[in-house]
Amino acid sequence: AEVSEQDFYRQYNARLVNKLEDKLEEIAQKNRALAAREQSLCEANVRLEERVAQRTRELEAANEELEAFNYSVSHDLRAPLRRVEGFSQALQEECAGQLSEQGQDHLRRIGKAVGYMGELIDGMLELSRLNHGELLREIVSLSVMAEAVAAKLREAEPAREVSLCIQSNIVVTGDRRLLGIILDNLLGNAWKFTAKTAQARIELGVIERDGETIYYVADNGAGFDMAYAGKLFKAFQRLHFAQEFPGIGIGLASVARCIHRLGGRVWVESEPEKGATFYFTC
Repeated sequence: AEVSEQDFYRQYNARLVNKLEDKLEEIAQKNRALAAREQSLCEANVRLEERVAQRTRELEAANEELEAFNYSVSHDLRAPLRRVEGFSQALQEECAGQLSEQGQDHLRRIGKAVGYMGELIDGMLELSRLNHGELLREIVSLSVMAEAVAAKLREAEPAREVSLCIQSNIVVTGDRRLLGIILDNLLGNAWKFTAKTAQARIELGVIERDGETIYYVADNGAGFDMAYAGKLFKAFQRLHFAQEFPGIGIGLASVARCIHRLGGRVWVESEPEKGATFYFTC
């Protein structure tokens, strides 16, 4: 029997409807599978965030415990160290005539060791204190603060001729105490490592780079090999021998902690015998 044109289109439309329904069901299944995967992913993210938060709390607690331990140990070491220093001084004063030259040399070595130990303890206490205390943000002139640091450095060594250039009107918003520690150490570090440089030059300035305000302290002093830059901001790490430049390796670690507390970052560029430039944000 011949199919009428009307029946043909009715059957054709029915097949189209069936195909469309099948396609819609396929899409619906895919959407349900996608929704299930999204739900699973959301639940995994929630679990991950909870784990990260827990690990963060554990890390903060461990850091607080470590800082408390450092402070306690440093504080408790002071008393016996003072006794060692006192007894060695008494022995030097009262029994110097009875000691051989070697014995007196031993006493001098004890005195130097006690002094160095005292500096280490002071450094540990200083680092512990930097992680505590409320941040008081205010408008601070780094230029004025740096001028005060420069005056103190010149007063300590008036015979030195150093070109110390401080850019004017450098103003930041931050904690005055922490900013003071940063400038004390960066300028002091530059002053120390230009001690053997003819026509020494130290500069404090500010630049804009990719929309970010970056402050820097540059010098033309001893410099160092950038291969060792990773050690520079760690406590009690030094890139030069104490016989060359004094210190215990606490200043730049203090700088890094202060800048971290201010929410900034710090890095350095240097070459041996060509000086160093320390950059920081805050």
